[in-house]
Amino acid sequence: MMKDNIDTKVGVDAMETKFNCRDVQVYYADNHAIKDVNVDILDKTVTAFIGPSGCGKSTFLRSLNRMNDTIPICRVEGDILLDGEDINDAKVDPVQLRAKVGMVFQKPNPFPKSIYDNIAYGPRIHGLARNKAELDEIVEKSLRRGAIWDEVKDRLDAPGTGLSGGQQQRLCIARAVATEPEVLLMDEPCSALDPIATAQVEELIDELKANYSVVIVTHSMQQAARVSQKTAFFHLGNLVEYDDTNEIFTNPRDQRTESYITGRIG
Repeated sequence: MMKDNIDTKVGVDAMETKFNCRDVQVYYADNHAIKDVNVDILDKTVTAFIGPSGCGKSTFLRSLNRMNDTIPICRVEGDILLDGEDINDAKVDPVQLRAKVGMVFQKPNPFPKSIYDNIAYGPRIHGLARNKAELDEIVEKSLRRGAIWDEVKDRLDAPGTGLSGGQQQRLCIARAVATEPEVLLMDEPCSALDPIATAQVEELIDELKANYSVVIVTHSMQQAARVSQKTAFFHLGNLVEYDDTNEIFTNPRDQRTESYITGRIG
């Protein structure tokens, strides 16, 4: 099969690139899950990863903050540069990397702590506040960025687990931004939510791109079309096509992309 030249048309200005990924391979033991991925992910942009179940989009997403390190049989090869620095270099502390590259998971997972302590946890362990007043300020700012401050400001001592599903997911987004990350990874963040909560999270994602590079894995092509500016289509571990979202959905260059978009594969 001819190897796709996926990044000739993108025309990415290196100044706006957050991640440079070259020849990335991911293996689970002998299973070659991600093959020869080359992609530039832009700053202050929402990038959507789409593709059939099991195509490698979540595996590649987890490579961007070394979450695959937690899987003993998993190994990553190739170059993943964040602001020009190789994130897989032995000198890079994964804990510090994950403060810079935050992650929001499919199922809301608030800590069994108060709403306040859910947000304060990261800043505390990373030493981002010198005193209670500074911590209070970080908590409020993060909850505002998570678009949930007005709903919880009078019950910050209440458990985060007592919130509705949509509120819990916005709390988890607020928790992720509390460590002042530069990138937010979201692995199907709306799949466990109802349509109203999904719309709230999508609106929040649109606002977050003003300050962050946001990368979202989604099983919903409609969601990708609504929230992202760039879209990457994965199929059988290959990055088939990467382009402006509008181009991917209206004028795909690869037959496999068109087949997926029109529902013939998936």
